[in-house]
Amino acid sequence: MKNKLILASASPRRLDLLRQAGIEPTLITPTDIDETPLKGELPRALAVRLARMKAEAARESCGRDAEGAYILAADTVVACGRRILPKAESVGEARACLKILSGRRHHVYGGICLITPAGETLIRLCDTVVRFKTISNEEQEAYIAGEEWQGKAGGYAIQGLAAAFIPFVRGSYSNVVGLSVHDTVQLLAGNGFFR
Repeated sequence: MKNKLILASASPRRLDLLRQAGIEPTLITPTDIDETPLKGELPRALAVRLARMKAEAARESCGRDAEGAYILAADTVVACGRRILPKAESVGEARACLKILSGRRHHVYGGICLITPAGETLIRLCDTVVRFKTISNEEQEAYIAGEEWQGKAGGYAIQGLAAAFIPFVRGSYSNVVGLSVHDTVQLLAGNGFFR
């Protein structure tokens, strides 16, 4: 692949999903941005804003390395209605997320931002609906003990133990893991990356 791709992410899941599509980033540049939702910000808007901010931060931090490169960034937001669930960092947050998700459908919004070598900023938003079964207290505690929830949007990883809680997914499964492979490949292909 002759084109240079900078991935603005520290997520091993995003890297694995890109590799699944045969895409190997030239450079991986994790970004450190404030991911706090703005007052009144809706989940869809948050996913898009954070993806854009990550891409722009990567372009700035890479300096000359960003010249002539495609810069790809993504962010995942889990929401029940207008309520944005956190990336669980504590047992209390994980427990609160599971309580909200139990027995309900929710949305996983994946914001994708691509900055082309010409400097054009392109955005995609992927929306996946996920339903959780009603989770018993015993199931919740066993899941929390496994610690897969740490740092995960909504306090769960669909590709891990939480798969046992999920009878229904509508939309991109890979979006829930961390990056819609289909949307990313289409965005790259439509902007000359594979040429």
